[in-house]
Amino acid sequence: MREELDRDKGKEKKPKKKIKSYPILVISGFYIVLFAAMLFYIARYSYVNRQTLMNNNYNKRQQILLAQNSRGKILSRNGDVLAYTEEGSDGKDKRVYPYGKEFAHVVGYASNGKAGIEASANYYLINSGAELATKVKFDAEGHKYPGDTVTTTLDVTLQEVAYNALSARKGAIIVSNPKTGEILAMVSKPDFDPNYIAQEWDKMLADDSGDAQLLNRATQGLYPPGSTFKIITALAYLRDNNNDYSGYKYSCNGKFKDGEDVISCYHGENHGGVDFITSFAKSCNTSFANIGLSVSQKTFNQTLEELMFNSELPLSIAYTKSSATYDQDTPRGEIMQLSIGQGTTGMSPIHLNMITCAIANGGVLMKPYLVQSVTTEDKKTVASFEPETYKRLMTKEETDILTSMMVAVVEKGTASKLKGLSYTAAGKTGSAEFNSNSDSHAWFTGFAPADDPEICVTIIVENAGSGGSYAVPIAKRIFDAYFGVE
Repeated sequence: MREELDRDKGKEKKPKKKIKSYPILVISGFYIVLFAAMLFYIARYSYVNRQTLMNNNYNKRQQILLAQNSRGKILSRNGDVLAYTEEGSDGKDKRVYPYGKEFAHVVGYASNGKAGIEASANYYLINSGAELATKVKFDAEGHKYPGDTVTTTLDVTLQEVAYNALSARKGAIIVSNPKTGEILAMVSKPDFDPNYIAQEWDKMLADDSGDAQLLNRATQGLYPPGSTFKIITALAYLRDNNNDYSGYKYSCNGKFKDGEDVISCYHGENHGGVDFITSFAKSCNTSFANIGLSVSQKTFNQTLEELMFNSELPLSIAYTKSSATYDQDTPRGEIMQLSIGQGTTGMSPIHLNMITCAIANGGVLMKPYLVQSVTTEDKKTVASFEPETYKRLMTKEETDILTSMMVAVVEKGTASKLKGLSYTAAGKTGSAEFNSNSDSHAWFTGFAPADDPEICVTIIVENAGSGGSYAVPIAKRIFDAYFGVE
């Protein structure tokens, strides 16, 4: 026995094998954290982009909601009903637009796709935040739950004035509040009656007349801005000269020639000796071609970038980006064309309105918006939207100079039809040639009162001629309606 014990003592005890679990735990932990992060990202993305996801045509959730909820109302800022849903003779929901064509593009439509506010506010319109007691009541009556109500920033009076003023002409009008970003009116023609969108859809799509009735020209139209672009050229010049324009002098004989390139004033008009302010007030093309060539490429291009050309705009409804090109390879002839808003330059009315609003608001652009609030059938607020600063486009000193120049356009220039009224307006006209026959679109953009702006108006009348003759009188009708001038 003793020998066996001695033998056992002599044997070395082998250590127990340890399971090498540390790397496995690390890898497992990594994948758990990664999975949790992925879940968090998906949840956050879905919440932040819930409206976009809901509005996707492939999302069946829309059909589910519309099966239990009727589409909500759209109201003006003063409570006028712009769109509502009623039960048709076939038992199906029918969308009704009481004002017909007047709000066609801005309110939009909700069949055969969606457009306008019907599209941008779709998430709210198809949801119902009504309280349980209200839903029980509608259940008992055999009706769908009422969708939430969207109250817009639109003013019926201004919309009707703008709509009637544009008359049978093609074009667009935008009326906004520069201090808040509220869009008060938006008109586009040719138009359509959204009450009959389903019946007329195929006919409108097949129309090859060029009318493009479904196109919202206010936001999706792209036009040569003509002389209204001189606002941008003037700003670039001010920036290139430290806001000192006192030494600028030019003698206009109706034409400006640089090599083989020639720029003419509208209808060959001879403005004679002009300074910087008078060049702007009289809308002298030859002087501004000269001004454009004097501005450095870096300053001009930077000004275009800061004013959102070739860039996204802060808008909730469909729009087209404005385009303007000036790089090191841009020929001098094209720089001259750019300087007076011609050539390849294209601009949307809403973009010009936003730049004008920034001037009126001391250089700060407020984010344009169309919806004030969303409420339930029980008058409970679901969402409310307040004025929001987008960004500063110009300095206060720059806007003070530009405002004085735009007042000069009214007092001694091309917008004289706005002179001598109970309010002082500031603006810029434009006559933008769009073909080789020198046919032109008529533009106006401006605001009032000039010293404390409350309303900003941008107008384009297609193929109408000069802005002073055709667009300015429309602006006057809108300003008069806003200020209550008989």
